[in-house]
Amino acid sequence: MSQPALTRRSAEITAAAAVWRRGGLVAFPTETVYGLGADATNEQALARIFAAKGRPADHPLIVHLASSAELPRWARDIPPVAWPLAARFWPGPLTLIFRRAPGVSDLVTGGQDTVALRVPGHPLALALLSAFGGGIAAPSANRFGRVSPTLAAHVVAEFGTVVDCIIDDGPCAVGLESTILDLTGPLPRVLRPGAVSRSALGEILGTAPEIGGAGAPRAPGRLASHYVPDTPLRLVTDAAAELAGRSALPEDKPVAVLALRTPLAPPPNCRWVGMPNDPEHYGQQLYARLREIDSWDCALVLVERPPTADGWEAVHDRLTRASGSPGR
Repeated sequence: MSQPALTRRSAEITAAAAVWRRGGLVAFPTETVYGLGADATNEQALARIFAAKGRPADHPLIVHLASSAELPRWARDIPPVAWPLAARFWPGPLTLIFRRAPGVSDLVTGGQDTVALRVPGHPLALALLSAFGGGIAAPSANRFGRVSPTLAAHVVAEFGTVVDCIIDDGPCAVGLESTILDLTGPLPRVLRPGAVSRSALGEILGTAPEIGGAGAPRAPGRLASHYVPDTPLRLVTDAAAELAGRSALPEDKPVAVLALRTPLAPPPNCRWVGMPNDPEHYGQQLYARLREIDSWDCALVLVERPPTADGWEAVHDRLTRASGSPGR
């Protein structure tokens, strides 16, 4: 969003910041997904997030900041490598996990000694954070465990009037949640893949970080079943062969398919959705497509496994969890 557009929305930004100051909930766009935000220092407001989402109390929140200069307010024992990481990837889709500073709420950290922080790469989100003047805890603006919202209309469908204010700025540019990098252990490790790749992180760290590992802090989006659509989702290698091999297909409801390629003649009673063949645009569209399929009342959705090449890690992670398969 350009600066003139932000100027035209200054009244909306001021009003949203006022909602946060009085303990309200504001759904707002980031470059990843729409977030459900509340004042990260207000425990009553934080409790409203958990109640609205149906989120378990031990599931930590990510605190969104206007700039990396606010890090010492929220984190302690900040490792030196955090600053070049912030300089390279903030604002942007990278969340860093630190030891939490004194006074950070247990509701933010899920009762852990760690806190997750990021500076979002969306001009409107940054304007909102600057107007508020503090940290905003903001998980995705959807019911816990369900498909994340990438449009304001998705937030409305999830929450209706439960949210005090919804800021609409069109579709999210990235469409998948941020990469989460844990900086509290002996070596940095990726807890959730996202748009910032391990190889890109390795350019700053000197080597690509490992993935997960024993004793890692709890972090958002790591449950084996997460990002789950209403329509049962199955991951398959070849959707056409899967359909041809099924002894019986539902007659009363269609079967949806999400795939990189579209057959010349899709099977009957099948709704075939072609997806982009690059991970950036696939990820950008994935959640909106799954929500669209939910509106079709299909019996199930078959998703052909995308390539395993570099760049597809975040897409594979979300699809695996959306199918309810065990995590890596």
